[in-house]
Amino acid sequence: MKSNFLKSVAVPAVAVAVLATVVTGCSKGEAQQTAPPPQQVTVAPVQQKQIVEWNEFTGRTEPVEAVDIRPRISGYIQSVLFQSGQMVKKGDVLFVIDPRPSQATYDQRKAEYDQAKSEADRVEKLLGNNAISAEEAEARQARAEVAKAVLDAAALDLEYTKVIAPIDGRVSRALLTEGNYVSGAAGTASLLTSVVSINPVYVNADIDEDTLLKFNELVAAKKLGSTEDGKIPVELQLADETDFPHKGTIESFDNQLNPNTGSILLRAVFKNDDGRIVPGLFARIRIPLSEQHEAILVDERAIGTDQAQKFVLTLTPTNTVQYQSVQLGPLVDGQRVIRSGLVAGEKIVVNGMARVRPGMPVAPQDEVASKPVTVAGAKMAQR
Repeated sequence: MKSNFLKSVAVPAVAVAVLATVVTGCSKGEAQQTAPPPQQVTVAPVQQKQIVEWNEFTGRTEPVEAVDIRPRISGYIQSVLFQSGQMVKKGDVLFVIDPRPSQATYDQRKAEYDQAKSEADRVEKLLGNNAISAEEAEARQARAEVAKAVLDAAALDLEYTKVIAPIDGRVSRALLTEGNYVSGAAGTASLLTSVVSINPVYVNADIDEDTLLKFNELVAAKKLGSTEDGKIPVELQLADETDFPHKGTIESFDNQLNPNTGSILLRAVFKNDDGRIVPGLFARIRIPLSEQHEAILVDERAIGTDQAQKFVLTLTPTNTVQYQSVQLGPLVDGQRVIRSGLVAGEKIVVNGMARVRPGMPVAPQDEVASKPVTVAGAKMAQR
């Protein structure tokens, strides 16, 4: 009985030992499975570059010259000598108003002048022969002068039958076509078309008061770069462009701020050799608001947001990531100026931030090719 009891007790004891071994083995396996390898992240060094900070504003392009074409005499349009949107030169004939009435008037005035001039030319001879009085001689001279003035007016009217382009530029469509009667009376003259100059072009933008004061301070201190003729450079971006390829200069500021908006009108001028900048386009213009200086820059992708705080993840010597708050500055060609929080040469995570947390070990990989940074300029940080 005793031996049977011991056997019955011994079997469960062995089972318990085996079960304990199995459980222990499973726990070790699970522990090994819950320790994943370090996450791979892409890192890049913090750079230090020479930059100029800029501020951006919305503007509109505008022609330097714009002329409404109106006739100077009344009559019927005989011909239209241009195509809509055509480039024209100063002096090109755009419209011809029926010249026959003006030609007839000119011919009449010419005959009257010729007669008056002939009479005036005989004055000295007639006076010498006492054939006419001094008063008659003066009257003949006066009639000749009046006839000459009337002839000149008739010649001018005949010239005005050809409506010409007063400037170089692009012509609009013909608002009135052949056969239409047009008025040349002052104040009620018919609008025929318009011509706008193409090269150069203006860009107008409203500049806020703070920017104006800072700009004027920098100009007074001679801290802004300038062109050879002493003008301040500016840059232009059209709606379908990603950078600022158009280079120009500040032409002028208005003479006072608008009290309703607290802004002042800035006018810049840009070359437009290829005609790409069309008057009336929406555009972005940026003006320099700092002298050239050294700045710390990081890839924009590396910036994270923690509520209202901006931060980056830096790489420690032991290949762990560390939270570092930063103060942002302008944006430069996809890279962000860092006012404080980093120094040149530090490595930061630029890809894989979402997969790691501060203090975690990582497997860093250097970025193959960093985005080039030029000294083209910087957009002022949004406040």
